[in-house]
Amino acid sequence: MSFSPVPPPVNGPVGPLERGLAVLRELTRLAAHEGRTTVRPGDLVRGTGLARSVVDRVVGTLEQLGYVTLDGRDIGLAVRLMELGNAYLAASGLPAALGPFAERLADGLDESVSVAVPDGGGVRFVVQVTRRRTMSLAFRIGDLLPAERCSPGALFAAEWSGADWAAWRARRVEDPLDTAFPGVPPRHRPASGEDFEARVKEAARDGWAVDDQLIEPGLVAVSVPVRDASGRIVCAVNVVSHTSRHDVDSLRAAVLGPLGAELPAMEAALTARRPRLAALGASVASAASVASVASVVPVTGDSGTAVGEDPARMAKRELGAGFLQSLARGLAVLRALGGAAPGGVQVSGGTQGSGGTQGPGQGEARAVEDAARGASGATGGMTYGLVGAGPGGGRGGGMTLSAVAEATGLARATARRSLLTLVELGYAEVDGRTFRPLPRVLELGYAPLAELGFTDIAQPHMRELVRTVHESASLAVLDGGDIRYIARVPTVRIMSVNITIGTRFPAYATSMGRVLLAGLDADARAAHLAGVRPEPLTRHTVTDVAELARVVERAAAEGHALVDQELEEGLRSLAVPVRDARGRVVAALNVATHAGRGTAESARGELLPALRATAARIEADLATASAQHALGAGERVGA
Repeated sequence: MSFSPVPPPVNGPVGPLERGLAVLRELTRLAAHEGRTTVRPGDLVRGTGLARSVVDRVVGTLEQLGYVTLDGRDIGLAVRLMELGNAYLAASGLPAALGPFAERLADGLDESVSVAVPDGGGVRFVVQVTRRRTMSLAFRIGDLLPAERCSPGALFAAEWSGADWAAWRARRVEDPLDTAFPGVPPRHRPASGEDFEARVKEAARDGWAVDDQLIEPGLVAVSVPVRDASGRIVCAVNVVSHTSRHDVDSLRAAVLGPLGAELPAMEAALTARRPRLAALGASVASAASVASVASVVPVTGDSGTAVGEDPARMAKRELGAGFLQSLARGLAVLRALGGAAPGGVQVSGGTQGSGGTQGPGQGEARAVEDAARGASGATGGMTYGLVGAGPGGGRGGGMTLSAVAEATGLARATARRSLLTLVELGYAEVDGRTFRPLPRVLELGYAPLAELGFTDIAQPHMRELVRTVHESASLAVLDGGDIRYIARVPTVRIMSVNITIGTRFPAYATSMGRVLLAGLDADARAAHLAGVRPEPLTRHTVTDVAELARVVERAAAEGHALVDQELEEGLRSLAVPVRDARGRVVAALNVATHAGRGTAESARGELLPALRATAARIEADLATASAQHALGAGERVGA
């Protein structure tokens, strides 16, 4: 398999899946290289070489799956696309196993700490804990860096085979200025590879590697390898600083001791993570995969669908010839691989481990393995960032063909074709009877989407809400005794509510404030209300603390709050809570309108369903975006 980040040709066994992945790669490339949040169909035609009609069908299917957004002719990456990258991160076990160590090291060293995995001739970052400074040092999760321009690369290259080195040299000839790597500044001139080869030998000898401003001027880093039980390098822990704080020698002196002290526990955590993941089984993958595809089909009282029917087939029947069910099935297979049961334990059917009698589907899976090896050529020595990954024995994780078929509701032959395509394109690997996702999955939009903060995620849904109800929408958080506006989408009216980001109002007199107070636990809510001295902002304002407590209790019970002219005469607002993945209320979403446009009850009946649906979509995206790491830059909520 080539190291090259250049996409392979679109010519494999499941053409719609390959074409869909090509479109997603090009969308990501334009977002990463050019900072474009949206593109036009013509951009994708030029970037992929696909016909316009093909691009239109692919984009239409991806939009139905929730992986891209469409606003007129503008196409963008949707947060839900991150569930593909989350499948790899979950299957690898690395964020869960090493994230706590990275946080502890970052706190102790007061420097940014990351975890990187090998991906062919490059390095991808899968865990990132930053220090919040004006001079911020952080790699985006999912970013691919050339191995020769970062310290983890020297560690990983110490295990390369001759074929791996040949592929690396070929890539450097094809792209001498590193223009295919948006995570690093391009070179001004080609560099010799001899220096990297010397650094690889030093890293193999010393057991650590340094980056002395290889990525860009002013950045220095030190990395140490984390190995599996067989001694192979799984990943590297990387400490990054700036030359205003350290030179490379002082950074090495400061961090090697603490890193070395944590290494045994980190390696033990990787080993222990595998049986914990095995307990999850295929049910998680099945629920996520089937629900994701099935969600594009409108829910009716009597769908006439047989239990266990292929969700992609259902979507095809509902949405017509424009829906590419082979693409939907292939992405469902990729997503399902995130529910793998590690340690060689089969999720369903068959027997445990590699021994014993042959269970259902195992002979077929062995045939798939043989075919996939021929298709991928993956026989070299490079590893791919999975716990215990590496050629030969000792690899944990993965799902059998039978387990994938059961998790997705697909026939084994259909699942097999998708798996073969994913293996051929470098998004999965096969070992024995198990398939695993590979770090390359993270190139499908993950890095630009991982940068999104809370308000970035919420605002597209708020714009859709405003288009639906034709009233302004706002998002606020509790800040002491006030609410503070963190996002707002106005409507276009002659008479409209005019509020700016950062505006504060007393929580007791606002619908969002009451929803946020309702989200506090009983003790915190009582303490807050005990300190409130309500003032009559209008003749309608509730100023009795006991009555205010009853109003907040009602908001908690009903899941929304309506405030009618208590903050300002003529202003009516309705709010619902927005919860994080743990169910905590972290913000409130409201719609504000003029009281003259109807009664309070008519406003509730007209606006509440749309508000709740919008909050649910925001919550779903928040859960996806924070499934494997903290949200990106921007407004921090729920901390």
